[in-house]
Amino acid sequence: MAERHAQSSAHGYKKLLFLLFFITTLVFAFSWFFLLGSTGGPHLIEQTVLPNSKILWTAENHGDIPSSENDEQVGHYFQDSTGPPEHEFSKCDPSNAVLKVFMYDLPPEFHFGLLDWKQEENSVWPDIKGKIPDYPGGLNLQHSIEYWLTLDLLSSTISDRPGPCTAVRVTNSREADIVFVPFFSSLSYNRHSKLKPLENTSMNKLLQSKLLMFLKAQEEWKRSGGRDHVILAHHPNSMLDARIKLWPCMFILADFGRYPPNVANVEKDVIAPYKHVVRSFVNDTAGYDDRPILLYFKGAIYRKSECTVAEYRDLFEYLASRLDRLSETVLEGNFMKGLKSEIRAVVRVMRPCDLGEAMELA
Repeated sequence: MAERHAQSSAHGYKKLLFLLFFITTLVFAFSWFFLLGSTGGPHLIEQTVLPNSKILWTAENHGDIPSSENDEQVGHYFQDSTGPPEHEFSKCDPSNAVLKVFMYDLPPEFHFGLLDWKQEENSVWPDIKGKIPDYPGGLNLQHSIEYWLTLDLLSSTISDRPGPCTAVRVTNSREADIVFVPFFSSLSYNRHSKLKPLENTSMNKLLQSKLLMFLKAQEEWKRSGGRDHVILAHHPNSMLDARIKLWPCMFILADFGRYPPNVANVEKDVIAPYKHVVRSFVNDTAGYDDRPILLYFKGAIYRKSECTVAEYRDLFEYLASRLDRLSETVLEGNFMKGLKSEIRAVVRVMRPCDLGEAMELA
């Protein structure tokens, strides 16, 4: 009797294992199928569940982005193939804008005042046709997207602005697709997060508190609960005190590393790359197809680990064994500088994450 029960249990266990194996195989097959589908060609799944549906609608109706395009074609994916000729996009035409953006007229202390700009008369914005306040250099440039996006919106209302505009500023918030909050939060953190003498609270924290009070009092916020608001928080430590209270907003971030998933996630937020801080080659006319080797410098495996020259020394030695153009004599001197000059003739893409830091250490 016990033997028969054991056989029955073993048979049921085998059936359970078979079912589990079948389900696992099925899930793996579907995952692989959708992974292949995501690398090119039309998508099988409509992505209307994601935020910013107007941009997705534009991409869907204007066709998929090809996997191989020439440099001069970049930036034209939002142009309608049945629309005006390309030369008609040489100036900013608000009627062709992908997005209509309402931007709050925040006091200068939230944006250009952080760049030591002094308010002129009653205008909260500098005259961008004249002298534009400079953004600080160095590592500050990594998070300067707040500066460039604000300038782009300000210039979108200039009638003779050259170049196409994909986003245009509107004065009526009810006509807007999104509401832009022009707070230079990364600059605020970099410059004003430390307490100064006689201060009980840093200016960075005070600005975040003032921003929360401002937003909660706005009709635009009350109307949407903040879900159509775009908040700039590109520095990982920016908006540290206010971010939890701004969770309905769309954040522009560098990564999700320091956010809980209920505050920032891939479904509603945008990951923007760092501004490239490594100097470009001068008079480098070789095209993409003229460079037979593709290189990608990832940098440190762990985001916050220190970048060391030794990591790039290993990379150099590997490259030296593969490329005849690289010589050991380069390694003996300032090898990072030599690496850059020797390899430029054969490399298609060079995107070093921490290369600038490594060169300073060399």
